[in-house]
Amino acid sequence: MYTDVHHLVVAVNNLKEAVEDYEKLGFKAEHVGRETAFGNRQALLYFGDSGSYIELVEPMSTDIPTARTIQRRGEGIHMVGLEVDDVKKAVAEMKARGVQLIEGAGGPYIHPKNTHGILCQLVERK
Repeated sequence: MYTDVHHLVVAVNNLKEAVEDYEKLGFKAEHVGRETAFGNRQALLYFGDSGSYIELVEPMSTDIPTARTIQRRGEGIHMVGLEVDDVKKAVAEMKARGVQLIEGAGGPYIHPKNTHGILCQLVERK
């Protein structure tokens, strides 16, 4: 069912500082700006030509999921994008197994209760 890790979302308090830290690790920020669907500032750091990436996100307000995650757990992994061959088929299989899913912007998500605290997004790479 799963084919790859599509992306990791890392919640940070200060995007500028986080970009600088990841650039020290050898990453290059390809896109830095506002991500309006979820209310974050973001920077995308790609893994070569694979299409996989790390997305650094800084919440623009205190009442959005990213901000609540940082308040509860501090900075760190907020979400993992899991690549699947067929999202509809994966959702049907998970529902049949009793997995709790969340429908939202960007597609279906696996509830953190099913993954020991990590929100997972199902992504079908085109």
